[in-house]
Amino acid sequence: MLSKLAYMMLCRSIQLLVLLARGDAAKDLEILVLRHQLTVLRRQTPRLRLEPADRALLAAVSRVLPRARWSCFLVRPETLLRWYRRLVANAWTYSHRIGRPPLNPEVQQLIARLARENPHWGYQRIKGELQRLGVPVSATAIRATLRRHGLDPAPRRTATTWRAFLRQQAAEIVACDFFTVDTIWLRRLYVLFFIELDTRRVHLAGVTAHPNGAWVAQQARNLLLVLGERSRQVRFVLRDRDAKFCRSFDAVFRAEGGEVLVTPVMSPRRTRTRSAGCRPSVPSAWTGC
Repeated sequence: MLSKLAYMMLCRSIQLLVLLARGDAAKDLEILVLRHQLTVLRRQTPRLRLEPADRALLAAVSRVLPRARWSCFLVRPETLLRWYRRLVANAWTYSHRIGRPPLNPEVQQLIARLARENPHWGYQRIKGELQRLGVPVSATAIRATLRRHGLDPAPRRTATTWRAFLRQQAAEIVACDFFTVDTIWLRRLYVLFFIELDTRRVHLAGVTAHPNGAWVAQQARNLLLVLGERSRQVRFVLRDRDAKFCRSFDAVFRAEGGEVLVTPVMSPRRTRTRSAGCRPSVPSAWTGC
């Protein structure tokens, strides 16, 4: 019994010496921790429950108090470290989102609308149109938006058919032909007419009972003068193989940069392949191109 009492006195003496050797700041922090934990214990709850403010205080003090003195805490050191990491993580105020901000839903709908109404436009063309409207959007964002809406950002161009070609070039295509009128005196008159394929506007070039090459060529010059006043350019001229359309008639249009296309013999609705260049011919003027 005396030996046990002597041992306890020795231990307390050593603890007293250690306490006296400590610095004032460390002792104050340890006293602060002990007082706070006593306050927690006085709450008389069935189970020890620390509030967020308690955890924040203990975690902050643990960063100042030396690790050797953490024995005064009621929780394990791993718990203190976890609280401190959580406290530091919650202190950051910047957004955790990485990358560009999402596009405005209205801009996304506009991009999808442009792509649906213009199926041949790629994402680069859509970018240019949006810049004209004052909507700056990157090409990458447009491509991602089109893929998100199930649209091809770079549609593949198919081979151009004659129907698609005529629709695109109709403003520069003119067709011509003759029709006849019999008078009450049984005299046959030949009427030369031209038709603009885009507007279906018909030009009655002239009427004669004896059409020849010089007369037909002159009517072609008159047509070019009329179209020139309206700033219209003839790129293609469609005609059949009538002998009245002589070389001088073709030369009038070729001199202005036009090209004369001739239909097959007695086949106004057919196309054929030319031997030079394997280029298909064009249907005649009244095929409804």
